[in-house]
Amino acid sequence: MKILAIETSCDETAIALLSAKQGSLKLEKNQIYSQIDLHKKYGGVVPEVAARKHLETIGPLLDDTIKPKDFKKIDHIAVTQGPGLITSLLLGTTVAKALAYTNNLPLVPVNHIEGHIYSNWLSHDELVKQDNKYFPALILIVSGGHTELVLMKGHGQYQILGKTLDDAVGEAFDKVAKLMELGYPGGPEISKLAPDGDHTAYKLPRPMINNKDYNFSFAGLKTAVLYALEKDGDINEKEIKNMCSSFQTAVVDVLMHKTFKATEEFKVKSIMIAGGVSANTALRQAMQIKADQIKLPLFYPDLKFTGDNAAMIAVAAYYKIIPPLSSRTSPPRLGGDIEGVLNKEQILSMQPKANWQLTQK
Repeated sequence: MKILAIETSCDETAIALLSAKQGSLKLEKNQIYSQIDLHKKYGGVVPEVAARKHLETIGPLLDDTIKPKDFKKIDHIAVTQGPGLITSLLLGTTVAKALAYTNNLPLVPVNHIEGHIYSNWLSHDELVKQDNKYFPALILIVSGGHTELVLMKGHGQYQILGKTLDDAVGEAFDKVAKLMELGYPGGPEISKLAPDGDHTAYKLPRPMINNKDYNFSFAGLKTAVLYALEKDGDINEKEIKNMCSSFQTAVVDVLMHKTFKATEEFKVKSIMIAGGVSANTALRQAMQIKADQIKLPLFYPDLKFTGDNAAMIAVAAYYKIIPPLSSRTSPPRLGGDIEGVLNKEQILSMQPKANWQLTQK
């Protein structure tokens, strides 16, 4: 089965070509055009600027990925339907709809967050080969736009245990970096400086760490950093490193506490991290140490799959198309008779969903 996937939910234009069969995923092409340098001068993503750049880049990326004559080899088109910036989503979904309709191919709309979850399948063969061994899995989703703790009972079966009530963790990293004039994106800069700082130098709060639920809040932590910086006035390089270390440690403490509390309550068989902040070295190391202590498998994506990409959208689409391995008695079906897969009559009515949440089942 060959899937052509498109991802344009924010400021990366991405197209991927995936060949998939039972127990095997082969990524043939993974094209990504990043707009980070374009948005640096604004200190964040400007939706209108992002949409215009998507319009400029998606055609050449598509040409580099597949030639018109090769569409006959494609079985499905997949696309990020949401959540994301509506103007960016509109560009990607419009192109995907046109390609699917004109080539008479089924279209698979994919939730962006679900795509991040499946970035782990791109990075770990054991997940591809053994569907059921690692379910139920606890998924910590950490990115610039999302922070969620999700119980994944099986493919497409999710229970949202908690989410941020204000800032996403990646957003908090960027805002704190901006307070210290570290540039955009701020997360990698804080991660780079933190190891050389003293994580005990600033006494920062761990918001909601002792709450009984699994929700998060990072706005108060960001405000505490602001007050500490204002109190100190002009801070030197050493103090900046100390603040980076103190802030990052506070974030990791909260994420760790909530995650491993949930592992006990829900008796999971594995833990997965997903999203852009899953690239954070301190988070990976802390999670790995704790997971090893309690003897639970921990999965996180290869660094190249932590950010937005179309490969993860292709994999998520694949697991929508095929039946679960445990009930598989025949080859995967092709066509529009599968829930979540659109046939030619349904394609044109599909619209992007800027605030689309994971469907709980």
